[in-house]
Amino acid sequence: MRTDRLVAVLLLLQRREQVTAAEVARELEVSERTARRDLDALAMAGVPVYSVQGRGGGWRLVGGARTDLSGLTANEARALFLVAGPASAAAPAVKAALRKLVQALPEPFRVQAEAAASSLVRDPQGWGSTRVEHPPPRFLDELQDAVIRGVRVRLGYIDREGAGTERTVHPLGIVAKGPSWYLVAGTEAGRRTFRIDRVSSVDPTGDPVVRPEGFDLAESWRAIADEVDRRRTPLEIRAVCVPHGLDVLRMAFGDRLEVGGATADGRIEVVIRGTNEYVGAGELAGLAEWLEVTGPPGVRDRLASIGNALVARYG
Repeated sequence: MRTDRLVAVLLLLQRREQVTAAEVARELEVSERTARRDLDALAMAGVPVYSVQGRGGGWRLVGGARTDLSGLTANEARALFLVAGPASAAAPAVKAALRKLVQALPEPFRVQAEAAASSLVRDPQGWGSTRVEHPPPRFLDELQDAVIRGVRVRLGYIDREGAGTERTVHPLGIVAKGPSWYLVAGTEAGRRTFRIDRVSSVDPTGDPVVRPEGFDLAESWRAIADEVDRRRTPLEIRAVCVPHGLDVLRMAFGDRLEVGGATADGRIEVVIRGTNEYVGAGELAGLAEWLEVTGPPGVRDRLASIGNALVARYG
């Protein structure tokens, strides 16, 4: 623990021109007496630190000396701090340690390293059920670099119909959704999402990105993903479910299930999103033990047809 504190004190001296024992004590949550001992220990160990006596005094590094404990290059620092961001599967303690380590970096590295920590979101659930692995798209590194450095790019893009366009965008973040990668960016028409495997060219302009105040990539992506899911499943099937059947519905429909309030007979109102009435009825046909569909009428009619066909075949 003593060694950890001495390293922390050294990093604190690197970040600030001068510190007092009281400031060190508050930062490290130790007594002032312990803080003074640690500062003295650094000096005895050969670290170029000295005390300034009198009013306004404190402790300083000789000549503003810096010891880059990380030894990282700018690119290495950025890569490291991707592990500290929301895209990472690292344990919370690891993320916390990495976010503290950023303070040890020289000032030119620090801004980009901090940007890297919030530049990427990984959403492991693919659209639908596909699990096919794909290599990273061609321009992923260039776009991630633009996000981290905060520069606009001229983006060449091929839409789903095969038409090519070019526009200047403000890169705000990158999201991995299952096997696909997306760029979230500001445009003249508002915030847009681009599939990176459809990007045909990336040309940084050098102009700074205009970042919306309070923008949060993870929160923005949740809103985008919710909207995409709703477009993919526009049908809303209304039903009532016995309470002990809710777990079955949650396993069957996941995020497509919305649970409402209780009815007078103790059942629970639910809404299940689907692609169309035919497919929706097919998904619900095996759940009659727990579920009664109340609408829309087309789904009820299709369920009745399925029931008649089952009775005719197996009755």
